[in-house]
Amino acid sequence: MYAYFISLADLVQQQLQGTEISTTWFSAESSDFVRFNHSAIRQPGHVLQQTLRIQLIQGQTHAASSFSLSGDLRGDRLTISRVVQDLRAQLPELPADPHLLIADTVHSSTRILPSALPPVEEMLQQILATAGDVDMVGLLTTGTLYRGFANSLGQRNWYESHNVNFDWSLFHAADKAVKANYAGLSWDKAAFLVAFDDARQNLALLARPPITVPAGNYRVYLSPTALNELIMMLNWGGLSEKALRTRHSSLRRLQSGEASLHAMVDISEDSRIGLEPAFQAQGFIKPEVIALVQAGKLTGSMISPRSAKEFGLTGNGAAEDESAQSLVMRAGQLAKADVLKELGTGIYVANLWYLNFSDRATCRITGMTRFATFWVENGEIKAPLNVMRFDDSLFKILGENLLALTQETEVIMDDRSYGERHTGGAVLPGALVKEMRFVL
Repeated sequence: MYAYFISLADLVQQQLQGTEISTTWFSAESSDFVRFNHSAIRQPGHVLQQTLRIQLIQGQTHAASSFSLSGDLRGDRLTISRVVQDLRAQLPELPADPHLLIADTVHSSTRILPSALPPVEEMLQQILATAGDVDMVGLLTTGTLYRGFANSLGQRNWYESHNVNFDWSLFHAADKAVKANYAGLSWDKAAFLVAFDDARQNLALLARPPITVPAGNYRVYLSPTALNELIMMLNWGGLSEKALRTRHSSLRRLQSGEASLHAMVDISEDSRIGLEPAFQAQGFIKPEVIALVQAGKLTGSMISPRSAKEFGLTGNGAAEDESAQSLVMRAGQLAKADVLKELGTGIYVANLWYLNFSDRATCRITGMTRFATFWVENGEIKAPLNVMRFDDSLFKILGENLLALTQETEVIMDDRSYGERHTGGAVLPGALVKEMRFVL
């Protein structure tokens, strides 16, 4: 695939005239998707697709087009020639872009992560053997992702990774279910069996009569999956340099010093873990680590090329939406085995959903508990908890009310596949919180 990409980049460059500059973004995948229902395979499928985006630049004017590739260089040559001609015809009609920034220093790179995945058939055999007679529904997504950047200045960047994301639910009855996930750049059978066994144990707990507790403030444990939902709200414009500059960021009080998170909170963008490329679609390179929050203080932001040009800053390889793509939160000291004991009496939250800001200025978020959420007394799970709504500020949840973070972390992959499989994700611990506000 790499040789194919290099050939495509050369074909684009051959079409240029005069002082034209081109950038080329290549996105491809070879993916297996397998859907399960009632612990049986219901819909297997394989997707092989390749997409090219060409940007043609003349001075400060630019135009771009994306299209699917055939995989045959002779046919692709004709398509590329036609696309470049169309873009060239558009340029005279377009205004100059004052915020266009071109990566004019050549930084080429190649990163091919070694495959640590068994054949998909082997993973399927393990899943089916483990599920047994439980009512399991899920989706296994696995395969190889490719990303490439090239420009007419001679820069070539390549990223290739093999990953797996198995997302499943075990159903008790009606809408009572346990949701679980196993994801990463490798498939560890022992780790998968532990994750599935945890879900099976929680399924047995769902057989107990559910209870309802009144609205109020409760001691809470947030699983890494639940914490991810909250952290991704921060990533929704909160870490964006432009949003901070225009005061649209949910973290602007963190920026001004009016608010702070707990000193144990360290959040960074870390390209070293390999969840996504260390380059973006305009060819700018990310530092290995971008410190975003250190000891509870905002210390950085995601700066795209456009924001760098607009505000006179040095960019850090952020994408246009200025979100973190490979977010890592530093682990703490709480052992996962001690979570229930340290929780004592309170709520064990496995999942959250339907999140939104109830007050962006104070970073207050509302949402619902989901699936296996339990009421715990004296370190022992007593009953599943009926669905509740929370409404609280993340400045409190991860600030004054944060008691501990777990030693163990989980890889949570970006599971979006609309149009194509996405790269990226997060590595997060669980969080023990002294108090979280539930409103109904």
